[in-house]
Amino acid sequence: MRIVRIIQSNLNLPARRFGAVLFYWLLVCGMGFSGAAGAQQSTSALWRPYDESIELEAQREHELPRMRFTLLNSRFLDKNLLWNPIEQELADFTVLRYEELEPLILEQDIPSLQRAVNAGRLTYEELVKFYLYRIRLLESDNSRSLNALIAINPEVVAAAREKDSALAGGLVVDEQSLFGMPVLLKDNVGAAGMKTTAGALVLSANEAADAFVTRQLRANGAIILGKANLSEWAYFFCGDCPLGYSAMGGQTLNPYGRKIFETGGSSSGSAVAVAANYAPVAVGSETSGSILSPSSLNSSVGLKPTTGLLSRTGVVPISATLDTLGPIAKNVTDAVILFNAMVGYDQQDLAMTLRSEDARLVLREQSLAGSRLGLISGVDSEPVISEAVGRIRDAGAQILEVLLPDVQPPNFVEFLGAEMKRDLANYLASSAEDSNGLLSVEEIIQYNSADLYLRAPYGQARFEAMAGIEFSPEQIIELRTDIRAAGQQALGEVISQQRLDVLLSVNNLHASLAAAANFPALTIPLGLRANGEPVGLTLIAPTFDEQKLIDLGLALEGLLHGRTAPADYQ
Repeated sequence: MRIVRIIQSNLNLPARRFGAVLFYWLLVCGMGFSGAAGAQQSTSALWRPYDESIELEAQREHELPRMRFTLLNSRFLDKNLLWNPIEQELADFTVLRYEELEPLILEQDIPSLQRAVNAGRLTYEELVKFYLYRIRLLESDNSRSLNALIAINPEVVAAAREKDSALAGGLVVDEQSLFGMPVLLKDNVGAAGMKTTAGALVLSANEAADAFVTRQLRANGAIILGKANLSEWAYFFCGDCPLGYSAMGGQTLNPYGRKIFETGGSSSGSAVAVAANYAPVAVGSETSGSILSPSSLNSSVGLKPTTGLLSRTGVVPISATLDTLGPIAKNVTDAVILFNAMVGYDQQDLAMTLRSEDARLVLREQSLAGSRLGLISGVDSEPVISEAVGRIRDAGAQILEVLLPDVQPPNFVEFLGAEMKRDLANYLASSAEDSNGLLSVEEIIQYNSADLYLRAPYGQARFEAMAGIEFSPEQIIELRTDIRAAGQQALGEVISQQRLDVLLSVNNLHASLAAAANFPALTIPLGLRANGEPVGLTLIAPTFDEQKLIDLGLALEGLLHGRTAPADYQ
């Protein structure tokens, strides 16, 4: 160890940065490379399965029952298969180039990345290779892996080269464009060339076509980097099991407290990957809290739009009434850029009511002075929150404490089960290329029951409950009406009566009410608790009022500067 410290001191590198260099130097030596030629080669970072029993035994002492894991790594996925398609592409990408690019890429927003490319300091190919190299470096290390990915796009480097060629041919790229930017998709979103699994082994061979939003992203120049892990079946599967678990991807872990803090769900891998700088942005989906929860717990920005603004065609569903896609990013600017690149009118999605030109958001300066913000009673009980509220008030905003009426959406879980039972069957019949021939919830339960150890180690309580639900179409419509009315009564009347611009909440505390009302919500990083766990400030606005969320979100982000990169992943 003394020799290692001497080398580190002479190189004048921070511990984490030196660790990455040392890790690859040891691999080079171990694989027989030598001299200057070996130092310039990018070596294969092999992932090695290991005995998790000691870690899992220690995890049983965790104070949160959901954090008492049954497994860490997937019992199905060999991570080395993730690297195989891009191994040759990384052969000329060295440790030194990775180190040189870090300040240009880590924690930078999309406009900054585009400026670096336009200035010739970076290419789109190098940007993609940087993220691939980083993902392979960290996910091959069993002491730091986060299990944030299920798949990598085998064509991702080729796509980046095409973008560089277009740029060399004279294409002018706007700083607020997603052109050339790598994007991760939650693995319930269809993308040609990769499987779409929703985290479930029954869909492990599902080569679905591009979802509508994936086509929009490609049309706007985005590069699909890969598929992010998620809570299996968007966390409507195994009851009170760990957030971020799927049979396909294993247990997603929080970079701010690996095996200490929950990841949030169900867009767990999307938020973790963005937080750990595996990609600039990622697509998430939400039915009730699935963007807000992981974004807030990973110091990221998450926008849950009004259902009907972004298409759901080609996305594995829970509820046609409540499902929506949305962006996850490190800042509001990038979230808007990703959102705008997904917008488009889809005739197949019956929830869509606005055409793309009406849905796009703009980035503009906004003062907090004179804004009326309704602070939901009780959410500012922690110092990190109350201190931020004080700063917002000092910036000129009017903050009114509001008490929400005691209204709960009736039979909410049963309604979701009834819609998923119907909508999942429709997806399997129309959009899934291969679901092992299974087309119903009951058949999937039987498939999993044949090997619970591999396919459902936490059981499948929600699916089993869903199988027993028998609602008529008329009953589903009645429930939908009652749930929407309850949500709008709880939130809409307070906003209207108090003449509020938005409501202020924390994390996903009021996500179910926002979902029931079909109100959009935006969470932005607020800071870290004393124990290092991130907290998000969540803004809720009336239906189709996303622009107000963005205006105030930008102003609050500029005031609070709450985003903190995870210390062990810088």
